[in-house]
Amino acid sequence: MRQNSRLPRTIPQAVELAATRFGAVEAMVDGDERWTFADLAERVDVAARAFIASGVVKGDRIAIWAQNMAGWAVAALGVHRAGAAVVPLNTRFKGSEAAYILEASGARMLFTVTDFLDTDYVSMLPPELRPAALEEIVVLRGPTGDGTTAWSSFLARAEQVGADAGQERSDSIAPDELSDILFTSGTTGKPKGAMLHHEASVRAFTAWSDVIGLQEGDRYLIINPFFHAFGLKAGILASVLKGATMIPHPVFDVPSVMRRVAEERVSMLPGPPAIYQTILDHPDLGAHDLSSLRLAVTGAAPVPVEMIRRMREELTFEAIVTGYGLTEATGIATMCRHDDEPETISATAGRAIPDIEVLVVDDEGRELPRGEAGELVVRGYNVMTGYFRDAEATAAAIDANGWLHTGDVATMDEAGYVRITDRLKDMFITGGFNAYPAEIEGMMLRHPDVGQVAVIGVPDERMGEVGKAFVVPRGGASVDPDELIEWCRREMANFKVPRFVEVVDELPLNASGKVLKIELRARG
Repeated sequence: MRQNSRLPRTIPQAVELAATRFGAVEAMVDGDERWTFADLAERVDVAARAFIASGVVKGDRIAIWAQNMAGWAVAALGVHRAGAAVVPLNTRFKGSEAAYILEASGARMLFTVTDFLDTDYVSMLPPELRPAALEEIVVLRGPTGDGTTAWSSFLARAEQVGADAGQERSDSIAPDELSDILFTSGTTGKPKGAMLHHEASVRAFTAWSDVIGLQEGDRYLIINPFFHAFGLKAGILASVLKGATMIPHPVFDVPSVMRRVAEERVSMLPGPPAIYQTILDHPDLGAHDLSSLRLAVTGAAPVPVEMIRRMREELTFEAIVTGYGLTEATGIATMCRHDDEPETISATAGRAIPDIEVLVVDDEGRELPRGEAGELVVRGYNVMTGYFRDAEATAAAIDANGWLHTGDVATMDEAGYVRITDRLKDMFITGGFNAYPAEIEGMMLRHPDVGQVAVIGVPDERMGEVGKAFVVPRGGASVDPDELIEWCRREMANFKVPRFVEVVDELPLNASGKVLKIELRARG
């Protein structure tokens, strides 16, 4: 891979530049695997040539369904270098949920695992669930079976394609070309694919990294899943841009995180507030040397002032930053700054990142005076190209003047700092994941005993919010809450599963027959 001294405008250029600038720096630590940035670039090039040998052309979509691991990063960066788009799948998805994304995206290939937490993802996608466009399943880790290809066998195809062909494909990628399609649900209940492009990702997460102070030599424990914009962009891409060592962490639990911080001298540890709170309150906190910790990025739930103070005083964090973003804005729109007071970090989502506009507007799209609540809108290079194959939904999300309507209610102070106060969209956040009641309700209505259902988010000390379902049984049937929750666990990703089910005779409705969720929230 040739040297490249330009500022990167595509993700493949960022990988090339990292090999030049940080060649001997450790790039990846995953079990026994330890690679430098030069090693990473070579592996990415091999993967890209294997994609080309497999017939992948620019604009194709390639899905990845696996836990955080080195192979995930190589596959994704290889997809980018081959000019195709990455379609991540949530590891908590059940087979039918994954099949919908594969069908909607038209993915040609799926990269997955067969040995994660006793889960064989291939077995969750029997032939009858596989879309016709899906040509091949490659197993990144774990046993292969009939109809699947081993990762090593896939990579061996690179020998059929010369290094020049790989470089030519990479060089042909324009900054505004599609890099990823990240599916996000909405009030319609059907996930929609936000189309993100190369230069927006590079610019946004260069800015993100600069704000938090990520730098060469930082050691980054990436607990945020790679299938999410936080793990994919603020994890893999930010590390490549700044020369930070990626340490993928597949499953979060506090003891294992504390051990890895001590063993790998981790300096960067992002996550929702519950993670830091659990570490601070853990009885074994004193048994681990966490003195290497330097940078923290949090959000997706209220951040207590006292927790921020404790992170600075009882741990060794120098920079603690919160922010706000959404998939449709390439994952980031506003951020606090590292020198903000704890009260500002706690109470706000920060101010716009450089070169991005953020406003609070009324129902007519007019900017409101500072301090007044309205819808938060975002405009700039970070706004998605649109929803994949869904012009109607794109037009509803991005207005004629280029403003992305977030559906979040906010206020803005005189300094431009934003406070998220409510949501226009019917959504709640549980453990950092967006949960959409319309989608959950649609799935629960498939249960033979459920006649009507309304789902809301209720406060939870650890998760921020969890789901609660109000269920009206189908005529002549009865609903056992515990049994229904178990059914939901089998049918949907666990972050979508309602924690509580309350059986009711009827749901409160307005004159037009819409469920009055404000009344359900008042019941709690």
